[in-house]
Amino acid sequence: MLLSFLSNGLLSDINIAAAFLILIFFILVGALFDIIGLAIATAEEKQFHSMASRKIQSAKYAVKLIRNAEKASSICNDVIADIAGIMSGATGTAIAAVLFITERANIIGSFLITAGVAAFTVGIKAVGKSVAINHSGEIVNIVSKIIYFFSRFKINNKK
Repeated sequence: MLLSFLSNGLLSDINIAAAFLILIFFILVGALFDIIGLAIATAEEKQFHSMASRKIQSAKYAVKLIRNAEKASSICNDVIADIAGIMSGATGTAIAAVLFITERANIIGSFLITAGVAAFTVGIKAVGKSVAINHSGEIVNIVSKIIYFFSRFKINNKK
């Protein structure tokens, strides 16, 4: 709901070029989290055990991600990527509606925008799946390093 509110507020006050940038952002976020989710689901623990034995802190997070692949990939694929997909569809529809209402485009132009958004989304996700499967270890390693970096800022309220 928050993303929808923000995108509607942003789209109503900006030009079409900026709206297209927001659209591309939503598509890329969806593709990125699809890649992360699939990489977690297909990565193997073995290489991270070796890293963890060498005291590489982020490797522990990688092992946790892989051991909890169902949950982690579900959050990445079924929550974040799907919400980004819904937002990109809504943003594309809003762009098409604005163009149609302002008569800068006709109904065919609106269909072309919708088809373009769908084609770009499907295409980038198809490429992303190949990358995720072929480079799952590297992707999980990067994600675990990011999680480790932010985990150092965690506030500990234990007494």
